[in-house]
Parts: sequence; structure tokens; C-alpha cells
Amino acid sequence: MAPAVYLSHPSSLLHDTGPHPERADRITAIEHELARHDWFGMERVEAPRVAEETLAAVHPVRYIRAIDELCASGGGAIDADTVVVEASYEAALRAAGGAVRLVDLLLSGEARTGFSALRPPGHHAEAARAMGFCLFDNVAVAAQHALDAHGLERVLVVDWDVHHGNGTNDIFHATDRVLFVSLHQAPLYPGTGPAGDVGSGAGTGYTVNVPLQAGGGDALYASLLEHAVAPLARTYAPQLILVSAGFDAHRDDPLAGMALSEAGFAAMTGTLRRLGAELGVPLGGVLEGGYALGALAASTAATLAALTAPEPPAADPGLAVAPASNALLERLSARWPALAAQTR
Repeated sequence: MAPAVYLSHPSSLLHDTGPHPERADRITAIEHELARHDWFGMERVEAPRVAEETLAAVHPVRYIRAIDELCASGGGAIDADTVVVEASYEAALRAAGGAVRLVDLLLSGEARTGFSALRPPGHHAEAARAMGFCLFDNVAVAAQHALDAHGLERVLVVDWDVHHGNGTNDIFHATDRVLFVSLHQAPLYPGTGPAGDVGSGAGTGYTVNVPLQAGGGDALYASLLEHAVAPLARTYAPQLILVSAGFDAHRDDPLAGMALSEAGFAAMTGTLRRLGAELGVPLGGVLEGGYALGALAASTAATLAALTAPEPPAADPGLAVAPASNALLERLSARWPALAAQTR
């Protein structure tokens, strides 16, 4: 059996943001916890630098150069949230490169599942704008690479970070080759991702935003994944599933107000494992947010336990269908008629 893989690189620790929520201690906390579990048997892989042409398929070369030059000059604040130092460019290249290498390993069959745990995170980075702690949109670069280098036609990106993945949303807004699904607290930074944003042009219906009120917990998220996102995915039939795996919807996170526990992240991962097995497609995760170190470490461990289990975790037969799941299916059925019969 092919191994599960864990992508990392020491450069993530050198992206020094100072007294900042998105700091190197996040990686240290995660890896200390994973070491306690013997890394769940994952094969550790050093993340390479992303190739410039792969990065430039998502981000304009002039923007890439601007980030490089800012870091080379010693760095500074890009905006009120996003800080770089000289080492940040290397870290960002490795963060995107880890996500891309993960895709290569998954699609070649060299890995059965995997997780890319690098920083800076990526899902807020727009094509030509760094923001929200993010420089390059790692999961978007990886998804585009799957389309360009591997010839895929359909990629599913599930973003369960508590903040809307505005960068990924916009990068794939006008294409049907990526189905982007975001579960996020609203209102909350960056203020994007209303339910009415469904994509544009050929991508109409392939952007699925699920804004949630503060306070939602494990049962809500698990139901949305099991009873709405999974049926949508079956209809779309992706050839690859990627997760923008932020852990800041945890009840202990200081930057948001949702109420997930480690069990909720494990349940969502279990749904996606079963979906991948059913469809015969690989599944990988890319680290995004999560700023309470203990919660981040424990939630990542719970996610990787479900991701790497020899068999997909069994579904919870007692999981109730949340009203929000039915509401989402009803909303989606206007563009995905097959989902109309899924409501309960």
C-alpha cells in the first residue's frame, strides 16, 4: 500500500512574523503533537520550491517579483495583517511547492493521502495581492497544477477554514474545472463569500459559499459535509479532492467565534475519506489557519488520524440532518437538479 505523506520544510520556521497570530510556533506545536503519535505512520517529505512557471499559472510574474524584491530588501508590512522578512520568500515558495508536490504524489499513486503543513498559509492571497497572512495561494496553485500538468478536468476544493478563502474563490470564479466549496463564519474577515456569490461565466454554480453564524459546532459542520457537500461532490465527480484545512473554527481559537472541537474536524475528514474511496479519487490537505496552539495541534492530529487510517472511518449513523444542510441542498438544486431529491 502506498504511504500517507507529510510535507514540510524548515523554511516555515524562518518566516518570522514577530508577535503575530500566524507565527512559527504553529508548526512547532503541530509537529510536537504528531511526534507523540509517531506521525501516524506518515512518510515525511521535504517540500521543494515551486517552479516559477507553476506559480505563474496563478500569480502574475510581476507580482511574484514584487514579493521577492520586498523580501530581499529586508521585508516589511504588506498590510496591517501581512508581514514578511528576508526569509519569507523562500518559505512561501516552499509552501506552494509542498502543496504541488503533494498533488504529484497523490496523482502518481506514490501516496494514498497526504498533508502539506507549511506556512505562510495561502487561501486569502489573490492573484496579484497578498493579504490575510498569505502571499501565494498554495491550494490554488496545487489545483491549477493538477489541471495543467496532470490533465485533470475536475478538482474539488473544500475550504473549512473559519475565514472565507477569497483568493481561491476569485482565482477559480469563472471556471467549471474547479468546484470551490467554502464553509466560513460570517460576518468575519475578509467580508467576502456571501451565499449569492456562485461564480461567473462558465464557472456559474461552481463556487459554493456557505456563510455560517457564529457558534456552529461539530454537528452542524459534520452534517453539512455529510449531507450536502458530499452529495454535491458525487454529482460533480471530481478527480481530486483538496482541503484548505484551517483549524480556526475551533471553539478555542482567538480570531473567530465558531465552536468546533477536534472531533468535528475528524468527522469532516472522515466524510471526505469515504467520498474519495467511493469515487476512487485521492484526497490531500493543505494547512491554512488555526491560532490557538493547543487546539491547532490537537485538531491537526485528529484530522491526520482520520486521513491516514487504513480504511475510511465509518459514518455516524446518528448524525442528524441539520436544517442548514437541507437549506444548502435546496439552494444548490437550482443549478444542480440532481440534489433536489437529497433533501430530508
